[in-house]
Amino acid sequence: MGNISDKCANCGEGEESGDSLKKCSACLSVKYCSRDCQIAHRSQHKKDCKKRAAELHGELLFKQPPKEEEDCPICLLRIPSLPSGSRYMSCCGKSICCGCIHAVEKRTSGKGPSCPFCRTPVPIRTPTTTSDEEIIERTMKRVEAGDAHAMSNMGDYYYRGKGLPRDYDKALEFWHRAGEHGWTRAYNNIGTLYSRGEHVIMDKKKARHYYELAAMGGNAYVRHNLGASEAIAGNFDLAIKHWIIAVRGGFAPDLPNIQGGYSSGLITKDVYQSALRDYQEYLIEIKSHQRDEAAAANDRYRYYSNRMEDWGS
Repeated sequence: MGNISDKCANCGEGEESGDSLKKCSACLSVKYCSRDCQIAHRSQHKKDCKKRAAELHGELLFKQPPKEEEDCPICLLRIPSLPSGSRYMSCCGKSICCGCIHAVEKRTSGKGPSCPFCRTPVPIRTPTTTSDEEIIERTMKRVEAGDAHAMSNMGDYYYRGKGLPRDYDKALEFWHRAGEHGWTRAYNNIGTLYSRGEHVIMDKKKARHYYELAAMGGNAYVRHNLGASEAIAGNFDLAIKHWIIAVRGGFAPDLPNIQGGYSSGLITKDVYQSALRDYQEYLIEIKSHQRDEAAAANDRYRYYSNRMEDWGS
């Protein structure tokens, strides 16, 4: 698009008149000197506004998202997208990869487990307390420190009633706070409630909104689900676009989907090969002998997989 005019789209007054012009918040393509002018121009602008707003949303939705998490603070390798590839530590607020966790477990065999990063003992059950109580106490301290991941976990505890009375309102409050502070994975939980109509009025549009926020934040599993939704609706071109982004984020179960897209002519050979290269680069970034050893020792430390059941929800 060209430059936005410095005159009101309705009355033609410019900023030199002394009034500060404000952009249409939906399409960002026209300006108005007042709310009255915006309302007066609505009938003329509505169609173009809706079209441009959809274009802007599509550009944002299909932009390559950032990594969901920082690298492992111990081995400094990329944290895997697969949930079992890392664990959040409520003591220090660090996400530690499966390889580093397993390495510490081997060294401390027979002793009480401790955090691989800060060496704080992992909470265990005693005659007077439960591990849940101590974890919640630590998590709340992390919440007070502004830790978005901890906020999301508190929402999970309230939702499941784990160590706390089950409280959907509290769960939603913490999930919203987590998302606003950058832990966009929490938006998937909110979307699921709206999709199911669980404690809230079922609203597919709101569910979609929150799923998209989670996907744009880097959640490859949610991105896959958006693609599946588009495929069910017959929008295979959009489905493939979602699946390509999911594969680039490490979601291996979508590799056959983009191969099918190439075979069907929905994407070019260059796009297909580029997605495969990006996935291979992702594997190079996350793979290590230590992580392989952990995954071989225990399935709960699997850190990449093409099996859908390993990705959870």
